[in-house]
Amino acid sequence: MLRKPVALITGASGEIGHGLITHLAEAGTRPVITLDLRPLEGDLGRKVQQQFAGSILDSHLLDRIISEFEVDLVFHLAALLSTRSEFTPVTAHHVNVEGTLNLLEFAQKEGESHGRPVKFLYPSSIAAYGLPDIGTKARAGKVREDDFNQPTTMYGANKLYCEQLGRYYARHYKQLAAETLSGKVDFRAIRFPGLISAATVPSGGTSDFAPEMLHAAAQGKPYPCFVRPDTRIPFLAMPDGVDAILTLAAAPKEKLTRSVYNIGGFNPSAEEIRKIVLEAFPRAQITTALDASRQGIVDSWPADVDDSAARRDWGYAPKYDLGRAFSDYLVPAIRERYA
Repeated sequence: MLRKPVALITGASGEIGHGLITHLAEAGTRPVITLDLRPLEGDLGRKVQQQFAGSILDSHLLDRIISEFEVDLVFHLAALLSTRSEFTPVTAHHVNVEGTLNLLEFAQKEGESHGRPVKFLYPSSIAAYGLPDIGTKARAGKVREDDFNQPTTMYGANKLYCEQLGRYYARHYKQLAAETLSGKVDFRAIRFPGLISAATVPSGGTSDFAPEMLHAAAQGKPYPCFVRPDTRIPFLAMPDGVDAILTLAAAPKEKLTRSVYNIGGFNPSAEEIRKIVLEAFPRAQITTALDASRQGIVDSWPADVDDSAARRDWGYAPKYDLGRAFSDYLVPAIRERYA
């Protein structure tokens, strides 16, 4: 019996997973299956063919999925995020690195089984960068993919290494074997900036000071911002992030000159974000309560990124600039959420 190809999303209950499931279900090009520790919320769960509850570290569960489905597209979103990873670095390494290795091996087996490459979409992060000081950050401007790859966090180190693992599987896997086994995994990664979503609550990222500010204001709660007002990193509205990973997934392989791409959106300072939030919620109480450790991490990330390769190779073009992201997307949706 011929099996219909399906897309697998790990970590599907997270911020990117929400948007991906909705888009893939509406497109109807292939059924979606998911793997996550917790079940999807009602409406979202009904949009997928099957949910698998469990860990990406469970190789027996991955073997079961291989036995039941022909997976030719993987969105590997499951990860322990930056802040939590610093509190539990060994656990972060298990989940972020060994889990990704399990999924790459899963994709390799699927590619060998059904005779065509499995597209493997991987969300990396600006945490993969590590700029040495504020002066260097200011001088660097828009940072390119191959510059300052010296992350200072476990999460960033995990992401950078997994980019290399993906490149290995795609190009050099078991290169001493008698037959060529590489090329069964078509690995494509995006280094995401800070993502701001109206649909989900911030979940522990070090860049979450921006969405936390907005969500707190909408609820009438005071918010002590943990970074300096002059702190500047790139951000992206969640719909543009979802569009980007889907666009990269659809891009012809011959057009891609890299396996890892930067994408950017806008890069306001924390103070600029505060002023925008206050325009929408004039009674918001936003103060600064500096967390020196988290500030140090954010200071090691670029003020902006050079995404010219993504724009050239696969037509990356975000719809939301800073103004539109807040006025058209974030403020109305978050206001309604807490109404």
